[in-house]
Amino acid sequence: MKHLIFALGLLTIVSCKDSKTSETTVHTDAIDHAVAADDEHHNDETSNVYGNTWTKDMAMDNGEKWQADVTTNEGVKQLQQTYYAQTTNSLEDYHKLAEQLNEDKNYVVKNCTMEGPSHDNLHVWLHPLIEKIAALSKAETIEDATKIKIGIEENIN
Repeated sequence: MKHLIFALGLLTIVSCKDSKTSETTVHTDAIDHAVAADDEHHNDETSNVYGNTWTKDMAMDNGEKWQADVTTNEGVKQLQQTYYAQTTNSLEDYHKLAEQLNEDKNYVVKNCTMEGPSHDNLHVWLHPLIEKIAALSKAETIEDATKIKIGIEENIN
């Protein structure tokens, strides 16, 4: 009888240990999945900041560029003027450029009166620009800021 009680007790201990191990494994798998998802998000975010994949999503108006309203055209010209007028020799200069570009971008957003497909395509262009300006304001190295600035130039021209 003592042997039976001992065997059942040992079996209970071993089975508890095994269930803890599987719970830990599940937890670890969940963490690995979360880290992988975060890495994918970061890579997507990074590629949007450096590249211009948004151009693939842009629809044309019978093969031509969409006509923008006067306010949007003025805002884009101001973005270009700000971009080319600001020298960027230091990280502080890049952050200052981001601040000025953000103000110009806000003008476009606040004063836009466009509607329909041209307005929809404005957002295809504008959303990546917003991400790039935000990334430039947070850039931690001149190398990174330079890459982001090049991406912005491709956006505004």
